[in-house]
Parts: sequence; structure tokens; C-alpha cells
Amino acid sequence: MDTVLLLTILVVIFALAFDFINGFHDTANAIATSVSTRALKPRPAIIMAATMNFVGALTFTGVAKTISKDIVDPFALENGALVILAALISAILWNLITWYFGIPSSSSHALIGSLAGAAISAAGFGILNYGGFVKILQALLISPFVAIAGGFLMMSLFKVLLKNRNLFKANKRIRYLQIGTAALQSFTHGTNDAQKAMGIITLALIAANLQSTDDIQMWVRIAAATSMAIGTSIGGYKIIKTVGGKIMKIRPVNGIAADLSSAAIIFGATLIHLPVSTTHVISSAIMGVGTAQRVKGVKWGVAKNIVLTWIITLPVSATIAAITYQLLNLFF
Repeated sequence: MDTVLLLTILVVIFALAFDFINGFHDTANAIATSVSTRALKPRPAIIMAATMNFVGALTFTGVAKTISKDIVDPFALENGALVILAALISAILWNLITWYFGIPSSSSHALIGSLAGAAISAAGFGILNYGGFVKILQALLISPFVAIAGGFLMMSLFKVLLKNRNLFKANKRIRYLQIGTAALQSFTHGTNDAQKAMGIITLALIAANLQSTDDIQMWVRIAAATSMAIGTSIGGYKIIKTVGGKIMKIRPVNGIAADLSSAAIIFGATLIHLPVSTTHVISSAIMGVGTAQRVKGVKWGVAKNIVLTWIITLPVSATIAAITYQLLNLFF
């Protein structure tokens, strides 16, 4: 078999594996608040999240096109399949490491950092599409701050609306609304996160001269959506515990505020074709909600550890990918 074709097949397999891992790694983000408040039991919540992730993944392709052309120029990338394979291996390793320790790190940061690191290792810094790369980094870095502000404002609004209500009764009724907001959260997760694997596969197909445009083929969309849905159905219980309880004690009204604000930000990013970290956005929205509720109620030690992981993910994943590319280059 031709080496380029073999590498392209490996890229497709590893991209779907990344999407699968992304599914169980990031499931917690979409359903953690509804599980922690007992609006939903874990198993029904995960099944619902898998279904809505699948629907969301099939609905949009703008983020996939951004991934396929805005980090590196696929038409200028030599050894493209090898670069992409190294990036995927690096991103998968980092996702598994952080999942094992129950840390809600960013799959988006891991993938984008890995792709940049592998490309630089193969062809130097000039290979990066700096305009697109900076645009993506800005979206990744700014979105958590927007989410903190959004969570704070949404919770502040709920505090005004529920000012003269019995909080216990209000929380009991709101708990049922969390089923809807968790479904919305899962849908928006699919519209953004599943497209990253679609973009990677399309990038590999272009680099291997198997397609000449950045259009996302239907089989790629279905394969990526299915892979993420299956991964989601397995669920990430360790991360549910961290996101849903260790940042702050979440009540139904807090969960609704966090879900609505973060879903709006993720979907907004999808509409303007920018990849954001659902992990960053949802965790940050919970911090914003907690700050509006009671600053001391947020467990800032846990939040600090999450932020530290966010900061180191890009450089660490880029370094792992650069080393992985050099090792793969010895065999291919």
C-alpha cells in the first residue's frame, strides 16, 4: 500500500479515536450541573448528551473548515499526513492523562497545540498560518473570560427574578428545567467540538491530494458525529465529579444559569466558525455563577488547578507532538 494512503487511513482512525475520547472526556461538561443537582441520573443524562451531541455534530461545518485551513496551509504542507498523525497521537495522550486524573482540560487546546507543534517540527515556524492561528488562539483565550462574565450576569439576573420567591420551592421547580438546558448544552457541544475531528480528517485528505476543496464530506461528518456520540455514551464520571461539585456547590438555579450562559457562548462561536474549548467555557461559567452567588463559595484552589492545566496544555501538547513527529519520521 502507498505510504501516503496508509498514513491517511491512520489519520482517519486516530481522528475518530480522538473524537471518541473527546466524547467521554467532555461529556461531563455538558451534563455535570444537571447530574450534580440530581435533575438527571448519570445514565439517562449521558444517553441524552450522546443523542444531542450527534445531532449538533451533523448540523454545522464552519468550525471544521476553520480547523482544516486556518492553522496551517494544507496545500503547502509536506508530509501532511505524518504531521497530522503526530498531532492526533499527542492530543489523545494529553486527553487520556488529564482524564485519568479527573482534570477538565481542553481537548481543543490539546489538538490545536499539537497540530502547531507537529507542523513546526516538520517545516519550521513559517508553516503556520499566523492570521488564522492567532484568531483561533484569541477565541480560545477570550472565551473563558466572556463565560465568567456571562455566568455572573445570568446568575445576577436569576437572583433578581427569584428575590421574593421561596428558594427551596424555586429550586425544586427549576430542577426540571435543567433537563432542557442540559440537552441544549449537549447540542452546542456537538456543534463545536465534533467539528474539530472533521476538520483534521479534511486537512489530511487535502494534504494527500484526495480532495481539492475544504468542503466537509458527508461520510466525514457522519463518522465524526457517530464517534463522538459513542464516546459520550460511555461518559466521564471523574470529570463530572470535578466540574459538577468541586468548583462550587451547585443548586438547580446555579446549574441553569451556568448552562444557559455557556451554551450561548459556545453556539455563538459556532456561528462565527471559531473553535472554543467547551471545557473552558462551562467551567468558567460555573465560576462566574459562583462569584455572583457568593465569592467564598467558589473553591478557588480547585479553580486554580484547572486554570493551570489550561495554561500548560498548549505548550506541553505542542512539545509532545513535535517529539512524536520526529519519532514517526524515523519509521516513515
